[in-house]
Amino acid sequence: MSAATSSSAADSSAAAARQARAFAPASVGNIGVGFDVLGHSIAGPRDLATVRRIDEATVRIRAIRGEVPGADALPLEAARNTAGQALISLREKLGLAYGFELELDKGIPLGSGLGGSAASCVAALVAANALLDQPLSREALYEFALDGESVSSGSRHGDNVAPMLLGGVVMATSTRMIALEVPSFLHAVVVHPDQVLETRRARAALAEPYPLAQVVKQSEHLALFLTGLQRGDASLLREGLVDLLVEPRRAPLIPGFAQVKAAALAQGALGASISGAGPSCFAWFVNEAQAQAAAAAMRAAFAAAGFDSRAYVGPVAGPRAEVIG
Repeated sequence: MSAATSSSAADSSAAAARQARAFAPASVGNIGVGFDVLGHSIAGPRDLATVRRIDEATVRIRAIRGEVPGADALPLEAARNTAGQALISLREKLGLAYGFELELDKGIPLGSGLGGSAASCVAALVAANALLDQPLSREALYEFALDGESVSSGSRHGDNVAPMLLGGVVMATSTRMIALEVPSFLHAVVVHPDQVLETRRARAALAEPYPLAQVVKQSEHLALFLTGLQRGDASLLREGLVDLLVEPRRAPLIPGFAQVKAAALAQGALGASISGAGPSCFAWFVNEAQAQAAAAAMRAAFAAAGFDSRAYVGPVAGPRAEVIG
């Protein structure tokens, strides 16, 4: 190899090390019974982030693109954007002398209940992490993802960012992500209607206090659900996947929800509820064939309510965010 060729290869390697691209998948937050603490990722829509390492000690967003409605209205000011704030937190906590320039390609619809705001910050963090001199573990990235997510939701909850970082079903606390066992037979259907439900409005529906007896019953369902996951017991999952707290208050905000849930249960779903803050709906099944049949029935129910929709079918143990390209 000539000196010129060697120099060119080194320059190319250096350039590659200053830019990375990553995707983050959509997710189902809450999984019905685990408000703000449970979530799982899904194969389907995803956000992409391209991050460049720059000499200036700052974070800037160069562009936000995407065919999803409203993408062009998202803030370019880093501190007001989930991805931008996540990178600000990362570089400030690590005391980095350099900064990052970010471009986002939105593939997850806004206000869909599929974790779009979370996906942007997770994709940005995974890409930026690849550019660090000493990359961090996924667990170490969690606090920065929570910082970013709080820009959108107004609170630090990890039920979307955690499954995006780890993949599959994850329990997310204020300080930890815990990956949970997922039986391989479990499949999910997630149906997104042509509706928009802002997270803040959906959370406002939960403002009134709950009776203690109702909270205790919900805890019983959560315990059954978690035990069913650990044992791979479909009957326990069916008994546990019933949301008594959040779903009854948010369901009226989603036209057609009751009919969509009924369609899923009629097709043999273990349970069905609202994905994240809504309006997307999800259902779990014991095999892919049931899930595929239910997807068509759930879409038909939304159509009867006057809304077109898209359905995503795949294993409950969905993918995690990764560097691509």
